Amino acid sequence: MSRVIGIGETVFDILFKNGQPVKAVPGGSVYNSIISLGRVGAEAAFISEVGDDRIGEIILSHLRDSGVDASSVCSFSGGKSPLALAFLNERNDAEYLFYKDYPNNRLEVDFPSITKGDIVLYGSYFVLNPVLREKTKAFLEYAKESGAILYYDINFRKNHVAERIKLGEALIENLEFADIVRGSADDFNYLYEMTDADKIYKEKIKFYCPNFIFTSGDGDVRLFTKDFTERFPVKKVDVVSTVGAGDNFNAGVVYGLLSASAERDMLPMLGKEQWNGIVSCGLDFSAHACTLIENYVDKEWAVNYRKAK
Repeated sequence: MSRVIGIGETVFDILFKNGQPVKAVPGGSVYNSIISLGRVGAEAAFISEVGDDRIGEIILSHLRDSGVDASSVCSFSGGKSPLALAFLNERNDAEYLFYKDYPNNRLEVDFPSITKGDIVLYGSYFVLNPVLREKTKAFLEYAKESGAILYYDINFRKNHVAERIKLGEALIENLEFADIVRGSADDFNYLYEMTDADKIYKEKIKFYCPNFIFTSGDGDVRLFTKDFTERFPVKKVDVVSTVGAGDNFNAGVVYGLLSASAERDMLPMLGKEQWNGIVSCGLDFSAHACTLIENYVDKEWAVNYRKAK
C-alpha cells in the first residue's frame, strides 16, 4: 500500500458542552485525518509545527502512538502551541475560538520524500496562509511533480471571510494542484455565498479539478467527476460531536483510494462502482467519529475496520 502524507496545522482542542470543558485532545483538520489513517494501518506521515512546550510534547507523542511518522513536525521555540476552544451546541456542532502565538520563523522542516502512488492530503488556512505560502506551495509542487494524488479539503472557516479576496490566488493554485477536491456547504457559503452543489462544481471547481466531493452536514454527499455524478445518503447515528466529521470523511476517502491501489493516472478511469466503494469508506469513518467525543476514529474500531476490509 502507498503512503499518505498530510500537511496542515496542529492545535490542542478543548471541547466545551453547556459551558463546561468535557475533553481536551490534539487536533487540526488534516491532523485529525492523519491520526485516523495511522490507526487504521495506513503508512502515514505529517508535516506541521508545534511549540517546544508541554502541549507540543503531548501532540508529538499522540502522533507516534497512532502510528504516524512525526519527523517532519517542527518543534519551535519563541512561541506556544496553539489552542482551539470548541463549543458544542444542542446539535453537537462546534463553534471555535483560536489562540495562537507563533514565532517569526515558521515550518523549518525537511519535507518527506514522495513517490508515485502516494497521496498528499492538504487543506484549511494552513495552505492559504501568506506567512507559510512559499513553503506550502513548494511542497505541493514537489508532490505534483512526484506523481502523488493530491487531495484538497478546502475547509474555509468563518473567521477568514474578511481575507477571502486576498487569499483568492492561493486558493485557485490549490485547486489547480488538486486531483480531488472536497468542500462543504459552509466552505462555499463563506467563500462565494453559494450552496448549490451543481452550480459550485460548474462555476468554481470543474475548470481546475474534475473530481469534486460536496458535503453538507447531515445532507447527502455529492460526487462529481468528468463523466458522472452520484449522491450518497449520510449514515444515521447518535451524534456525540461533529468536530471531526469532515476530517474523518477525508480520512476514509483516502483509505478507500489506498485500498484500491489508486494512482493519479487511474482516476479518470474509475467507474461508479469503484467510486462508490471509496466514498463509502469516507461515510463509515465520518459516522463512527460522530459517535465519539474525540476528533478521530478509536483504535479498536480502526483495527476491526481494517480486518473487515
